[in-house]
Amino acid sequence: METRAILLKQLTETVLKLIDVYENTVDPDRVVYEGWTAKQVLGHITFWHESFARNVRDIANDIQPTPLKGKYSDLNQRCFEEIKTQTVDDVLSRLQAAHRVIEGNILNAKVQIIPYKKGSRDYTPEEHLDLVIKHIQAHLRDIKAL
Repeated sequence: METRAILLKQLTETVLKLIDVYENTVDPDRVVYEGWTAKQVLGHITFWHESFARNVRDIANDIQPTPLKGKYSDLNQRCFEEIKTQTVDDVLSRLQAAHRVIEGNILNAKVQIIPYKKGSRDYTPEEHLDLVIKHIQAHLRDIKAL
């Protein structure tokens, strides 16, 4: 559990850095990847963070989790559609809310295995936290490089 708490702290620090960059330096319309603006990258991160939060909350509350289902490209398109009419502040609020849910549940002893996506393998909390940290940090590096 100590490793999990350390990873949670690292994830929180990473999320706070991402929020700071979006609040202070990023042009949301700037293209980061072919076909992906900075706002869409934020939407993508938020979409997956919300999925992580739902699954962890459900496990901690003895509810059968319902991981995302579908191809990554279709799921990314879905998240782009969800944020189309939202402001960056709206998306940041969603990210913060999801992160609070993760913080409030990931250290629960009931959380032993976390589903990621239907058709994908499940992860231990430590693996999932590490994966999410690396995922957000990779996008953060790309965004900062603009």
